[in-house]
Amino acid sequence: MSNFLEAVDYQSEGASEAFVKSLHETGFGVLKNHPIAEAQVRAIYDHWQAFFNSDRKSDFDYNVGTQDGFFSSKISEVAKDHTVKDIKEYFHYYPWGQCPEDLREELQAYYSQTSSLASELLGWVEEFSPEEVKAGYREPLPNMINGSEQTLLRVLHYPPFDGNEEPGAIRAAAHGDINLLTILPAASEPGLQVLSKTGEWLDVPAEFGNLIVNIGDMLQEASAGYFPSTIHRVFNPVGGATKKSRISLPLFLHPRPDVVLSDRYTADSYLKERLKELGVI
Repeated sequence: MSNFLEAVDYQSEGASEAFVKSLHETGFGVLKNHPIAEAQVRAIYDHWQAFFNSDRKSDFDYNVGTQDGFFSSKISEVAKDHTVKDIKEYFHYYPWGQCPEDLREELQAYYSQTSSLASELLGWVEEFSPEEVKAGYREPLPNMINGSEQTLLRVLHYPPFDGNEEPGAIRAAAHGDINLLTILPAASEPGLQVLSKTGEWLDVPAEFGNLIVNIGDMLQEASAGYFPSTIHRVFNPVGGATKKSRISLPLFLHPRPDVVLSDRYTADSYLKERLKELGVI
């Protein structure tokens, strides 16, 4: 895997430039020694595993208009250009949306802390964008998320396999994210892979402590392609791992709906186009 996923020390001199260089070259960056505590992430995984194992999840069925709440495996996404649903269920958390009250405080603390870090990372991206790319941003990148109510924390559960999976289905088919940046702590089990420029699927290390960041389609659009949106997937487990759940916790950093990404799109028009493609609206 060479240096493709070499972690950048968040606290080191030159961290911001090295991180942005990685994003430009691969659409992907990995941070270590960052502010998100491992114990905090582990606690969320444990508490939400219990939630997904319980019957009460159906009490929080998602709202079609606002997209907050629980999405069962029967209605989960079909990745763009695919026809089979992913093998997963998930919960969409927004500060204004529904959430089990006993889990809200912990999740909101993580949401706030990670959103703050993500804003800092957007500042890094702008600082080290070439002048001609920077000139194309319609407003400073960190400003794009000021006042946004669209930034989404998704708690993802990939259930153990029971042998009744649809032929051709995988946990998450190859896709790019819609948003500006995605912030992802290592999941509870391995499985995440990213597509290299040479067309190879490379495993993302699953060790706790690293924070994985990838470019989404909106930042690719705003940067006229300088920052490439990363194609990634979660492949199916084999052997004894098929009996294990997998929990992950991506934060999808979204701009305000009125933000102009390019001559072609506002954030609102881009998001609606993609959600229609995914079949969730």
